[in-house]
Amino acid sequence: LFKDDFLVLADYQSYVEAQEKVSKAYLDQDSWAKMSILNVARLGKFSSDRSIKEYCDKIWKAEPLRVIIEVW
Repeated sequence: LFKDDFLVLADYQSYVEAQEKVSKAYLDQDSWAKMSILNVARLGKFSSDRSIKEYCDKIWKAEPLRVIIEVW
């Protein structure tokens, strides 16, 4: 509490307030489902798959590796 070099507590009140809003929103399951679906649908360019592929292509110059999984 006296030395917070990483500012862990600096925005704690805002975090608590945001979490209260999330908890309240979650209680309306129909609205929550709609928000969740729209959130995923609107990701577009910001997918992790696209980001990793872009890093591989432009920064690391890494080629995909084909992995064969044998099921017994």
